[in-house]
Amino acid sequence: MNLAERIAKWAYELSYDRIPADVVEETKKRVLDGFAVSLGAFYEKPPSIARSYAVYTTSSKYPITIWGTLLKSAPDHAVFANGCAVRYFDFNDTYLSREALHPSDNIPAIIGAAEMVGADGRKVVEGIVAAYEVAGRLADAYSIRGKGWDHVTYIAVSSAVGAGKVLGLSVEQLTNAINIALTTNNALRQTRAGELSMWKGCAAANSARNGVFAAILAWKGMTGPSPVFEGEFGFFNVALDGDKFNLPVMGGENGEPFKMLETSIKYWPVEYHAMSAVDVALKLREKISGFDPRRIKKIRVKTFDVAYKIIVKDPEKWDPKTRETADHSMPYIIAAALIDGHVWLDTFSKERILAHDVRELLAKMKVEVDEEHDKLYPKGIKNTIVIEMDDGSTYEESSTYPPGHFMNKLDRKGVEEKFWKLVKSKLDPGDAEKVISMVWDIENIGDISLLLRHLSIEK
Repeated sequence: MNLAERIAKWAYELSYDRIPADVVEETKKRVLDGFAVSLGAFYEKPPSIARSYAVYTTSSKYPITIWGTLLKSAPDHAVFANGCAVRYFDFNDTYLSREALHPSDNIPAIIGAAEMVGADGRKVVEGIVAAYEVAGRLADAYSIRGKGWDHVTYIAVSSAVGAGKVLGLSVEQLTNAINIALTTNNALRQTRAGELSMWKGCAAANSARNGVFAAILAWKGMTGPSPVFEGEFGFFNVALDGDKFNLPVMGGENGEPFKMLETSIKYWPVEYHAMSAVDVALKLREKISGFDPRRIKKIRVKTFDVAYKIIVKDPEKWDPKTRETADHSMPYIIAAALIDGHVWLDTFSKERILAHDVRELLAKMKVEVDEEHDKLYPKGIKNTIVIEMDDGSTYEESSTYPPGHFMNKLDRKGVEEKFWKLVKSKLDPGDAEKVISMVWDIENIGDISLLLRHLSIEK
Protein backbone atom coordinates (compact mmCIF):
# COMPACT_ATOMS: atom_id res chain seq x y z
CA MET A 1 0.00 0.00 0.00
CA ASN A 2 1.56 3.32 -1.05
CA LEU A 3 1.36 6.47 1.11
CA ALA A 4 -1.57 8.05 -0.73
CA GLU A 5 -3.55 4.82 -0.38
CA ARG A 6 -2.62 4.62 3.32
CA ILE A 7 -3.96 8.14 3.96
CA ALA A 8 -7.07 7.48 1.88
CA LYS A 9 -7.88 4.25 3.73
CA TRP A 10 -7.52 5.96 7.12
CA ALA A 11 -9.75 8.87 6.08
CA TYR A 12 -12.40 6.59 4.60
CA GLU A 13 -12.63 4.60 7.84
CA LEU A 14 -12.83 7.67 10.08
CA SER A 15 -16.31 8.20 11.53
CA TYR A 16 -17.84 10.73 13.88
CA ASP A 17 -18.51 8.04 16.48
CA ARG A 18 -14.77 7.30 16.68
CA ILE A 19 -13.78 10.92 17.30
CA PRO A 20 -13.26 11.68 21.02
CA ALA A 21 -15.40 14.36 22.65
CA ASP A 22 -12.42 16.66 23.33
CA VAL A 23 -11.48 16.54 19.64
CA VAL A 24 -15.05 17.45 18.65
CA GLU A 25 -14.99 20.33 21.14
CA GLU A 26 -11.74 21.72 19.73
CA THR A 27 -13.12 21.34 16.21
CA LYS A 28 -16.08 23.51 17.14
CA LYS A 29 -13.72 26.18 18.50
CA ARG A 30 -11.77 26.16 15.21
CA VAL A 31 -14.95 26.59 13.18
CA LEU A 32 -16.08 29.59 15.22
CA ASP A 33 -12.57 31.02 15.13
CA GLY A 34 -12.42 30.56 11.35
CA PHE A 35 -15.69 32.43 10.89
CA ALA A 36 -14.44 35.19 13.21
CA VAL A 37 -11.19 35.90 11.40
CA SER A 38 -12.80 35.67 7.96
CA LEU A 39 -15.57 38.14 8.74
CA GLY A 40 -13.09 40.40 10.51
CA ALA A 41 -11.06 40.60 7.29
CA PHE A 42 -14.10 40.95 5.01
CA TYR A 43 -13.34 44.48 3.75
CA GLU A 44 -9.56 44.08 3.43
CA LYS A 45 -8.13 44.29 -0.05
CA PRO A 46 -6.98 40.71 -0.81
CA PRO A 47 -10.26 39.08 0.36
CA SER A 48 -12.16 41.75 -1.57
CA ILE A 49 -10.18 41.00 -4.73
CA ALA A 50 -10.83 37.28 -4.34
CA ARG A 51 -14.52 37.92 -3.73
CA SER A 52 -14.80 40.15 -6.78
CA TYR A 53 -13.46 37.29 -8.89
CA ALA A 54 -15.73 34.70 -7.31
CA VAL A 55 -18.89 36.63 -8.16
CA TYR A 56 -18.15 36.15 -11.86
CA THR A 57 -19.13 32.49 -11.48
CA THR A 58 -22.42 32.65 -9.60
CA SER A 59 -23.85 30.06 -11.99
CA SER A 60 -22.96 26.55 -10.87
CA LYS A 61 -24.63 23.16 -10.38
CA TYR A 62 -23.15 23.09 -6.86
CA PRO A 63 -22.98 26.75 -5.76
CA ILE A 64 -21.58 27.49 -2.32
CA THR A 65 -21.74 30.58 -0.13
CA ILE A 66 -19.22 33.41 -0.30
CA TRP A 67 -18.93 34.07 3.44
CA GLY A 68 -20.13 37.48 4.51
CA THR A 69 -22.62 37.69 1.65
CA LEU A 70 -25.78 36.05 0.40
CA LEU A 71 -24.05 35.33 -2.90
CA LYS A 72 -22.97 31.90 -4.08
CA SER A 73 -20.28 30.87 -6.51
CA ALA A 74 -18.61 27.84 -8.05
CA PRO A 75 -17.03 25.72 -5.29
CA ASP A 76 -13.38 26.34 -6.09
CA HIS A 77 -13.84 30.10 -6.51
CA ALA A 78 -15.86 30.50 -3.32
CA VAL A 79 -13.39 28.37 -1.35
CA PHE A 80 -10.56 30.62 -2.55
CA ALA A 81 -12.43 33.78 -1.54
CA ASN A 82 -13.37 32.37 1.87
CA GLY A 83 -9.88 31.03 2.40
CA CYS A 84 -8.28 34.40 1.65
CA ALA A 85 -10.50 35.97 4.31
CA VAL A 86 -9.67 33.29 6.88
CA ARG A 87 -5.95 33.70 6.36
CA TYR A 88 -5.54 37.41 5.65
CA PHE A 89 -5.02 38.76 9.17
CA ASP A 90 -2.67 35.87 10.04
CA PHE A 91 -5.05 35.30 12.94
CA ASN A 92 -6.20 31.72 12.31
CA ASP A 93 -4.87 28.72 14.19
CA THR A 94 -1.44 27.13 13.95
CA TYR A 95 0.29 23.76 14.17
CA LEU A 96 4.01 23.70 14.95
CA SER A 97 6.24 20.78 14.06
CA ARG A 98 9.01 20.11 11.57
CA GLU A 99 6.85 22.19 9.25
CA ALA A 100 4.69 24.98 10.68
CA LEU A 101 1.30 25.48 9.06
CA HIS A 102 -2.25 26.74 9.65
CA PRO A 103 -4.64 23.78 9.61
CA SER A 104 -7.78 25.96 9.69
CA ASP A 105 -6.87 26.95 6.13
CA ASN A 106 -8.71 23.70 5.36
CA ILE A 107 -12.02 24.75 6.92
CA PRO A 108 -13.45 26.72 3.95
CA ALA A 109 -12.77 23.70 1.74
CA ILE A 110 -14.53 21.25 4.02
CA ILE A 111 -17.52 23.48 4.71
CA GLY A 112 -17.74 24.29 1.00
CA ALA A 113 -17.81 20.62 0.07
CA ALA A 114 -20.45 20.01 2.74
CA GLU A 115 -22.63 22.78 1.33
CA MET A 116 -22.33 21.26 -2.14
CA VAL A 117 -24.03 18.05 -1.05
CA GLY A 118 -26.13 19.27 1.88
CA ALA A 119 -24.00 17.40 4.40
CA ASP A 120 -24.79 17.54 8.10
CA GLY A 121 -22.68 18.87 10.96
CA ARG A 122 -21.26 15.48 11.90
CA LYS A 123 -19.91 15.02 8.40
CA VAL A 124 -18.32 18.49 8.62
CA VAL A 125 -16.59 17.48 11.85
CA GLU A 126 -15.30 14.30 10.18
CA GLY A 127 -13.92 16.28 7.24
CA ILE A 128 -12.23 18.90 9.40
CA VAL A 129 -10.69 16.33 11.75
CA ALA A 130 -9.43 14.34 8.75
CA ALA A 131 -7.88 17.43 7.13
CA TYR A 132 -6.21 18.51 10.38
CA GLU A 133 -4.83 15.02 10.90
CA VAL A 134 -3.35 14.77 7.40
CA ALA A 135 -1.85 18.26 7.52
CA GLY A 136 -0.39 17.65 10.98
CA ARG A 137 1.08 14.25 10.15
CA LEU A 138 2.70 15.57 6.96
CA ALA A 139 4.12 18.50 8.95
CA ASP A 140 5.51 16.04 11.51
CA ALA A 141 7.09 13.92 8.80
CA TYR A 142 9.15 16.47 6.86
CA SER A 143 9.99 20.17 6.73
CA ILE A 144 9.61 21.11 3.09
CA ARG A 145 10.58 24.77 3.58
CA GLY A 146 14.21 23.63 3.70
CA LYS A 147 13.81 22.49 0.09
CA GLY A 148 12.26 25.78 -0.98
CA TRP A 149 8.62 24.65 -0.88
CA ASP A 150 5.88 26.40 1.03
CA HIS A 151 3.91 24.63 3.75
CA VAL A 152 0.67 25.18 1.80
CA THR A 153 1.75 22.29 -0.41
CA TYR A 154 0.54 20.07 2.41
CA ILE A 155 -2.75 22.00 2.60
CA ALA A 156 -3.57 20.93 -0.96
CA VAL A 157 -3.38 17.30 0.15
CA SER A 158 -5.23 17.73 3.45
CA SER A 159 -8.05 19.78 1.93
CA ALA A 160 -8.48 17.20 -0.84
CA VAL A 161 -8.82 14.51 1.85
CA GLY A 162 -11.19 16.57 4.03
CA ALA A 163 -13.38 17.65 1.12
CA GLY A 164 -13.35 14.14 -0.29
CA LYS A 165 -14.45 12.74 3.05
CA VAL A 166 -17.44 15.08 3.10
CA LEU A 167 -18.30 14.26 -0.51
CA GLY A 168 -18.38 10.55 0.37
CA LEU A 169 -15.47 9.41 -1.79
CA SER A 170 -14.36 5.78 -1.79
CA VAL A 171 -10.83 4.77 -0.86
CA GLU A 172 -9.92 4.66 -4.55
CA GLN A 173 -11.44 8.09 -5.19
CA LEU A 174 -9.72 9.61 -2.15
CA THR A 175 -6.42 8.21 -3.40
CA ASN A 176 -6.99 9.82 -6.78
CA ALA A 177 -7.86 13.13 -5.13
CA ILE A 178 -4.55 13.04 -3.23
CA ASN A 179 -2.65 12.09 -6.38
CA ILE A 180 -4.16 14.98 -8.35
CA ALA A 181 -3.76 17.53 -5.56
CA LEU A 182 -0.11 16.81 -4.84
CA THR A 183 1.00 16.43 -8.46
CA THR A 184 -0.32 19.86 -9.37
CA ASN A 185 0.16 21.97 -6.23
CA ASN A 186 3.76 22.31 -5.13
CA ALA A 187 4.03 25.92 -3.93
CA LEU A 188 7.26 27.94 -3.79
CA ARG A 189 8.50 29.24 -0.43
CA GLN A 190 9.28 32.60 -2.06
CA THR A 191 5.80 33.51 -0.81
CA ARG A 192 7.35 33.99 2.66
CA ALA A 193 10.80 35.36 1.79
CA GLY A 194 11.93 38.99 1.84
CA GLU A 195 9.28 41.70 1.60
CA LEU A 196 5.97 39.87 1.77
CA SER A 197 3.14 40.55 -0.66
CA MET A 198 -0.61 40.09 -0.51
CA TRP A 199 -0.12 36.55 -1.76
CA LYS A 200 1.20 35.56 1.69
CA GLY A 201 -2.40 35.51 2.89
CA CYS A 202 -3.77 33.87 -0.24
CA ALA A 203 -1.38 30.98 -0.92
CA ALA A 204 -3.11 28.55 1.43
CA ALA A 205 -6.51 29.52 0.04
CA ASN A 206 -5.22 28.66 -3.42
CA SER A 207 -4.06 25.26 -2.19
CA ALA A 208 -7.40 24.60 -0.50
CA ARG A 209 -9.21 25.65 -3.66
CA ASN A 210 -7.11 23.19 -5.66
CA GLY A 211 -7.68 20.50 -3.06
CA VAL A 212 -11.43 20.87 -3.44
CA PHE A 213 -11.03 20.86 -7.23
CA ALA A 214 -9.04 17.60 -7.02
CA ALA A 215 -11.67 16.03 -4.75
CA ILE A 216 -14.50 17.01 -7.11
CA LEU A 217 -12.64 15.61 -10.12
CA ALA A 218 -12.03 12.34 -8.28
CA TRP A 219 -15.70 12.31 -7.20
CA LYS A 220 -16.67 12.49 -10.87
CA GLY A 221 -14.29 9.67 -11.81
CA MET A 222 -11.00 11.37 -12.69
CA THR A 223 -7.87 9.36 -11.92
CA GLY A 224 -4.54 10.84 -10.91
CA PRO A 225 -0.83 9.98 -11.32
CA SER A 226 0.28 7.17 -9.02
CA PRO A 227 2.23 6.64 -6.89
CA VAL A 228 2.38 10.38 -6.27
CA PHE A 229 4.80 10.23 -3.34
CA GLU A 230 7.06 7.29 -4.23
CA GLY A 231 7.03 7.37 -8.06
CA GLU A 232 10.04 7.91 -10.32
CA PHE A 233 9.04 11.56 -10.76
CA GLY A 234 6.92 11.74 -7.64
CA PHE A 235 7.08 14.06 -4.65
CA PHE A 236 9.93 12.30 -2.84
CA ASN A 237 12.30 12.15 -5.80
CA VAL A 238 11.57 15.54 -7.35
CA ALA A 239 10.46 17.87 -4.55
CA LEU A 240 12.56 16.32 -1.76
CA ASP A 241 15.65 15.29 -3.77
CA GLY A 242 15.15 11.63 -2.92
CA ASP A 243 14.30 12.03 0.76
CA LYS A 244 11.40 9.89 1.93
CA PHE A 245 8.98 9.76 4.84
CA ASN A 246 6.04 7.74 6.08
CA LEU A 247 3.06 8.27 8.39
CA PRO A 248 3.17 5.11 10.51
CA VAL A 249 0.29 5.99 12.84
CA MET A 250 -2.72 8.28 12.38
CA GLY A 251 -5.16 9.68 14.94
CA GLY A 252 -7.40 7.04 16.50
CA GLU A 253 -5.11 4.15 15.57
CA ASN A 254 -3.84 2.21 18.60
CA GLY A 255 -5.07 4.99 20.86
CA GLU A 256 -3.02 7.64 19.03
CA PRO A 257 -4.27 11.19 19.85
CA PHE A 258 -5.62 13.34 17.05
CA LYS A 259 -3.53 16.28 15.84
CA MET A 260 -6.48 18.61 16.41
CA LEU A 261 -5.52 18.60 20.11
CA GLU A 262 -2.05 19.95 19.35
CA THR A 263 -3.15 22.96 17.33
CA SER A 264 -3.17 26.43 18.87
CA ILE A 265 -5.62 29.32 18.51
CA LYS A 266 -4.07 32.74 18.04
CA TYR A 267 -4.63 35.30 20.77
CA TRP A 268 -2.96 38.14 18.84
CA PRO A 269 -2.84 38.65 15.03
CA VAL A 270 0.85 37.81 14.52
CA GLU A 271 2.95 35.01 13.05
CA TYR A 272 2.67 32.31 15.68
CA HIS A 273 6.34 32.11 16.68
CA ALA A 274 6.02 35.73 17.87
CA MET A 275 2.97 35.01 20.03
CA SER A 276 5.01 34.48 23.20
CA ALA A 277 7.06 37.58 22.37
CA VAL A 278 3.87 39.67 22.50
CA ASP A 279 2.99 38.01 25.80
CA VAL A 280 6.41 38.96 27.20
CA ALA A 281 6.40 42.54 25.91
CA LEU A 282 3.00 43.25 27.44
CA LYS A 283 4.02 41.67 30.76
CA LEU A 284 7.15 43.84 30.86
CA ARG A 285 5.06 46.97 30.43
CA GLU A 286 3.11 45.93 33.52
CA LYS A 287 6.23 44.93 35.40
CA ILE A 288 8.18 48.18 34.93
CA SER A 289 6.82 50.94 37.18
CA GLY A 290 6.06 54.14 35.26
CA PHE A 291 7.04 52.47 32.00
CA ASP A 292 8.07 54.88 29.25
CA PRO A 293 9.35 53.29 26.01
CA ARG A 294 11.43 56.43 25.31
CA ARG A 295 13.59 55.53 28.30
CA ILE A 296 14.59 52.14 26.88
CA LYS A 297 18.33 51.96 26.22
CA LYS A 298 18.67 48.39 24.93
CA ILE A 299 16.43 45.42 24.13
CA ARG A 300 17.86 41.92 23.92
CA VAL A 301 15.62 39.10 22.70
CA LYS A 302 16.39 35.40 23.10
CA THR A 303 14.43 33.17 20.72
CA PHE A 304 14.65 29.80 18.95
CA ASP A 305 16.04 28.87 15.55
CA VAL A 306 12.78 28.45 13.60
CA ALA A 307 11.49 31.82 14.78
CA TYR A 308 14.79 33.47 13.89
CA LYS A 309 14.80 32.07 10.37
CA ILE A 310 11.16 32.89 9.61
CA ILE A 311 10.51 36.24 11.35
CA VAL A 312 13.89 37.77 12.20
CA LYS A 313 16.81 37.11 9.88
CA ASP A 314 15.67 38.84 6.66
CA PRO A 315 16.68 42.52 6.41
CA GLU A 316 13.06 43.31 5.51
CA LYS A 317 11.95 42.07 8.94
CA TRP A 318 13.93 44.97 10.45
CA ASP A 319 12.47 47.49 8.03
CA PRO A 320 8.92 46.34 7.25
CA LYS A 321 6.88 48.34 4.76
CA THR A 322 3.82 46.13 4.27
CA ARG A 323 1.28 44.62 6.60
CA GLU A 324 2.28 41.16 5.46
CA THR A 325 5.92 41.75 6.40
CA ALA A 326 5.13 43.51 9.67
CA ASP A 327 3.03 40.67 11.11
CA HIS A 328 5.93 38.36 10.21
CA SER A 329 8.52 40.59 11.89
CA MET A 330 9.31 39.73 15.49
CA PRO A 331 11.35 42.95 15.97
CA TYR A 332 8.48 45.13 14.78
CA ILE A 333 5.88 43.22 16.78
CA ILE A 334 7.89 43.58 19.99
CA ALA A 335 8.53 47.27 19.40
CA ALA A 336 4.87 48.03 18.70
CA ALA A 337 3.70 46.02 21.72
CA LEU A 338 6.12 47.85 24.03
CA ILE A 339 5.13 51.28 22.75
CA ASP A 340 1.36 50.82 22.39
CA GLY A 341 0.60 48.35 25.15
CA HIS A 342 -1.53 46.24 22.83
CA VAL A 343 -1.32 44.30 19.57
CA TRP A 344 -4.41 44.28 17.40
CA LEU A 345 -5.39 44.86 13.79
CA ASP A 346 -4.48 48.55 13.94
CA THR A 347 -0.92 47.55 14.88
CA PHE A 348 -0.39 46.74 11.21
CA SER A 349 -1.71 49.88 9.56
CA LYS A 350 0.75 51.52 7.18
CA GLU A 351 0.98 54.59 9.42
CA ARG A 352 1.91 52.49 12.45
CA ILE A 353 4.42 50.36 10.58
CA LEU A 354 6.32 53.40 9.29
CA ALA A 355 6.09 55.50 12.47
CA HIS A 356 9.26 57.08 13.81
CA ASP A 357 8.91 55.78 17.39
CA VAL A 358 8.86 52.18 16.22
CA ARG A 359 11.93 52.70 14.06
CA GLU A 360 13.81 54.21 16.98
CA LEU A 361 13.09 51.18 19.14
CA LEU A 362 14.08 48.74 16.38
CA ALA A 363 17.51 50.36 16.34
CA LYS A 364 17.95 49.48 20.03
CA MET A 365 17.03 45.81 19.62
CA LYS A 366 19.12 42.67 19.16
CA VAL A 367 17.67 39.18 18.60
CA GLU A 368 19.66 35.98 19.01
CA VAL A 369 18.99 32.25 19.11
CA ASP A 370 19.26 30.67 22.54
CA GLU A 371 20.19 26.99 22.72
CA GLU A 372 17.94 26.30 25.71
CA HIS A 373 14.98 27.99 24.04
CA ASP A 374 15.62 25.93 20.94
CA LYS A 375 15.37 22.65 22.84
CA LEU A 376 11.75 23.38 23.77
CA TYR A 377 10.52 23.73 20.18
CA PRO A 378 8.06 22.75 18.71
CA LYS A 379 6.09 21.94 21.86
CA GLY A 380 7.10 25.24 23.45
CA ILE A 381 7.77 28.60 21.80
CA LYS A 382 9.89 30.30 24.42
CA ASN A 383 10.86 33.92 23.91
CA THR A 384 12.70 36.03 26.46
CA ILE A 385 13.08 39.81 26.42
CA VAL A 386 15.63 41.70 28.48
CA ILE A 387 15.19 45.47 28.68
CA GLU A 388 17.82 47.90 29.94
CA MET A 389 16.48 51.34 30.87
CA ASP A 390 18.40 54.62 30.74
CA ASP A 391 18.93 54.56 34.52
CA GLY A 392 20.76 51.22 34.28
CA SER A 393 17.90 49.10 35.64
CA THR A 394 17.31 45.78 33.86
CA TYR A 395 14.10 43.77 33.51
CA GLU A 396 13.62 40.27 32.13
CA GLU A 397 10.54 38.21 31.29
CA SER A 398 9.86 34.95 29.40
CA SER A 399 6.88 33.12 27.94
CA THR A 400 6.66 29.59 26.53
CA TYR A 401 2.93 28.82 26.33
CA PRO A 402 1.04 32.04 25.51
CA PRO A 403 -2.78 32.24 25.72
CA GLY A 404 -4.40 30.00 23.11
CA HIS A 405 -1.41 27.64 22.89
CA PHE A 406 -2.53 24.01 23.03
CA MET A 407 -0.80 23.78 26.42
CA ASN A 408 -2.74 26.87 27.56
CA LYS A 409 -6.02 26.44 25.70
CA LEU A 410 -8.70 29.07 25.21
CA ASP A 411 -12.05 27.95 26.59
CA ARG A 412 -15.36 28.65 24.86
CA LYS A 413 -15.58 32.04 26.51
CA GLY A 414 -12.16 33.03 25.18
CA VAL A 415 -13.05 31.97 21.65
CA GLU A 416 -16.37 33.81 21.84
CA GLU A 417 -14.64 36.98 23.05
CA LYS A 418 -12.32 36.89 20.05
CA PHE A 419 -15.32 36.27 17.76
CA TRP A 420 -17.25 39.26 19.11
CA LYS A 421 -14.22 41.52 18.94
CA LEU A 422 -13.77 40.73 15.25
CA VAL A 423 -17.39 40.76 14.08
CA LYS A 424 -19.14 43.27 16.37
CA SER A 425 -18.99 46.14 13.87
CA LYS A 426 -19.94 43.93 10.92
CA LEU A 427 -22.36 41.15 11.74
CA ASP A 428 -25.90 41.68 13.03
CA PRO A 429 -25.90 40.76 16.77
CA GLY A 430 -28.78 38.35 16.29
CA ASP A 431 -26.95 36.56 13.49
CA ALA A 432 -23.75 36.50 15.55
CA GLU A 433 -25.57 34.89 18.47
CA LYS A 434 -27.10 32.34 16.10
CA VAL A 435 -23.71 31.47 14.60
CA ILE A 436 -22.26 30.90 18.08
CA SER A 437 -25.13 28.71 19.26
CA MET A 438 -25.19 26.66 16.06
CA VAL A 439 -21.44 26.06 16.06
CA TRP A 440 -21.54 24.78 19.64
CA ASP A 441 -24.32 22.43 18.53
CA ILE A 442 -22.88 21.62 15.11
CA GLU A 443 -23.31 17.86 15.48
CA ASN A 444 -27.08 18.38 15.42
CA ILE A 445 -27.24 20.55 12.29
CA GLY A 446 -28.97 18.60 9.53
CA ASP A 447 -27.61 20.74 6.67
CA ILE A 448 -24.59 23.00 7.13
CA SER A 449 -26.07 25.63 4.81
CA LEU A 450 -28.52 26.50 7.61
CA LEU A 451 -25.57 27.88 9.57
CA LEU A 452 -24.03 29.77 6.66
CA ARG A 453 -27.18 31.88 6.20
CA HIS A 454 -26.25 33.77 9.36
CA LEU A 455 -22.76 34.82 8.15
CA SER A 456 -23.95 37.59 5.89
CA ILE A 457 -22.51 41.07 6.44
CA GLU A 458 -23.93 42.34 3.17
CA LYS A 459 -27.69 41.66 3.08
